[in-house]
Amino acid sequence: MASSLNLELYRKMYLIRKTEEAICRHYGEDEMKTPVHLSLGEEAIATGVIHALSPEDQFFGTYRSHGIYLARTEETDKFFAEMYGKATGLLKGKAGSMHLSAPEYGMMGTSAIVSAIIPVALGAGYAAQVSGKNRIVVVFFGDGATEEGVFWESINAACLMKLPILFVCEDNDLAVFTNKTARRGYDSISAILERFRCTVIADKTTDVERIYNHTLEAIEAIKSKQQPCFLNLSYYRYREHVGIFEDFHCGYRSRDEFGEWFKVDPLKIQREKLLNMDCSQETLQKLENKLDVQISRSIELARKAPFATDEELYREVYA
Repeated sequence: MASSLNLELYRKMYLIRKTEEAICRHYGEDEMKTPVHLSLGEEAIATGVIHALSPEDQFFGTYRSHGIYLARTEETDKFFAEMYGKATGLLKGKAGSMHLSAPEYGMMGTSAIVSAIIPVALGAGYAAQVSGKNRIVVVFFGDGATEEGVFWESINAACLMKLPILFVCEDNDLAVFTNKTARRGYDSISAILERFRCTVIADKTTDVERIYNHTLEAIEAIKSKQQPCFLNLSYYRYREHVGIFEDFHCGYRSRDEFGEWFKVDPLKIQREKLLNMDCSQETLQKLENKLDVQISRSIELARKAPFATDEELYREVYA
């Protein structure tokens, strides 16, 4: 029989995938008032890590933040309102795609500046340690962020201070269009970090359940060893760096490479796993239809919602 865990993981990944596919369908209408960095292909990382967290844990992200927000909140009304720049959005339409936050869910903030959120998470980890909170702080970033000085300074400080931080590198081998071999004079960041006082876990899996288990292992290591953990997870970015289109014509990657990764698409793996566990097609279809309706309804609500007035924004800032 299919476990509730496997169904939950699939449901969250399906929500992320279909929400972003909806963005792709409607973005050309020029009503969404924000640039978008999509998480298509990355759903297993966002879902696996976030699902393993406790309610009191906190997390931070980058401009590619849709997945972690949806995996935690599972709500789409405020999300789409924010995409459309409306008053009913998370931040009244003024944050857009790249600066989502929902502190009530533990999502403390995201940043469009590469690696800039990492030292902010360091401060949250220090606050958790000083206050005695039994809390893990998670920070998501891409492999390009590991080439910034602030990453090394932050992870060095976290190791020295024994902070309860999980560093999650969403590794797609690219910094916009440039792969690691053209950017680095070394082979493996994980091999370097193994010399630090932190636990290192690296995997090239797209199996969300496996990522979920890796995260539980990381959390246990943080608590038992009283040291941070670095989790390096590979994935393939399905669309362009920023925007909604495929970009194989740009020449920096091939459609054949995409084809190989799509064979292990995270949703495909999890759906097949559920069917092999005797979860019926009817059950999965019912789950999927419900989420499809939710997404369509949220888009319609966002379109009909008003923009925030100057007076409303003023009160929000100066209340």
